[in-house]
Parts: sequence; C-alpha cells; structure tokens
Amino acid sequence: MIQTEHHPLEPFLPENAWLLMLGSFPPSRQRWSMDFFYPNFINDMWRIFGLIFFGDKDHFVDVANKRFRKEQIVEFLTREGVALYDTASSVRRTRNTASDKDLEVVTPTDLDALLSRIPRCTTVVTTGEKATGIFAAHFGCPVPKVGSCVEFRCGSREMRLFRMPSSSRAYPMKLERKAEEYRKVLKGNE
Repeated sequence: MIQTEHHPLEPFLPENAWLLMLGSFPPSRQRWSMDFFYPNFINDMWRIFGLIFFGDKDHFVDVANKRFRKEQIVEFLTREGVALYDTASSVRRTRNTASDKDLEVVTPTDLDALLSRIPRCTTVVTTGEKATGIFAAHFGCPVPKVGSCVEFRCGSREMRLFRMPSSSRAYPMKLERKAEEYRKVLKGNE
C-alpha cells in the first residue's frame, strides 16, 4: 500500500498578490534545502527569479551552504505580489521520486477557494504539465502550450493562465531560456 502524503506547506498568499504560481506538489522532505516552495536545491525556480529581477542566478542562493535564502525570497515575493501553492493537496508517489509522472493525485487543491483568498489576482502560472492539466480541467479551459496563455473565468473574474516550462533540471531547457519564458509573465507589465 502506497502512503498518502498531505501537503506540508500552507499556501503563500500575500494580500497584494496579482499572480498565483502553481506547481504540482513538493518533493519529499529529504530533498528540501529550505522549508518553502521549490525547496530542492537542484530546482531552478529561485535561479530563474534571480536572473529575471537581479541579473544574477545566485541572488537567492546561498552557494556555500547549498541552500536558498528563504527570508529574502519571502520578502521579495511579498513585495512583488506573487502567491505560491500547488494543484494537489494530497498525493501518492508511485515511485520514490519528485517527478510529476510518479505522482498520483489523491486530493486536488480547491482552486476556487484558493483564488477567493487573493481577490486582486488576475494571472495564474502553472509550472509544469501535471499542474497545467489539473488547473485547465478544473476551470474547463484549453491547456495552453508552454510559454503561452489562455483566458478563463473564476466567478466574476476574467483571468489568464500561463503555462511555463518546469523549473526542474529534468526539463530539457537551459536556465537562461526558462528565464526568458518566465520573464514574459513576471515582467510583462513593465
């Protein structure tokens, strides 16, 4: 019998959030370098943010200790209005990996309730195929191609869903190219 894992983190929802980023589910704890989202040190999410906003992939990285700088990340995301969570609240790992293909979703996240908690949010970014599929199925919208977006409705809100490349190193795209894709959303309104 495969054990069911429940999400170990609370949603990160700054009051001013205009953007919600959704992955699928965190990796198992032994892969964490910090107690926050995208905690695996070989995941590139915080390097992508460092490149986009500071021109330095190591801006949020404590290279010497192989950790991310959680306090700096939280402060930055709060200031910029970026919320984080995942599309699954509980899963079973069919293999002991962090790969989406090895995740069986037991309980999807209540996406309507999540979005109701951030009323200023107009944009959702999914960071992988599984997260995109779960989100699109829930809202009955088309699955966008990587790097593109579709519109959807959440209650009375017209919103946009962007599908971004996975920040996992297993995804076959260079860090700089991933940053270019994420830049379209994160800095697109400048």
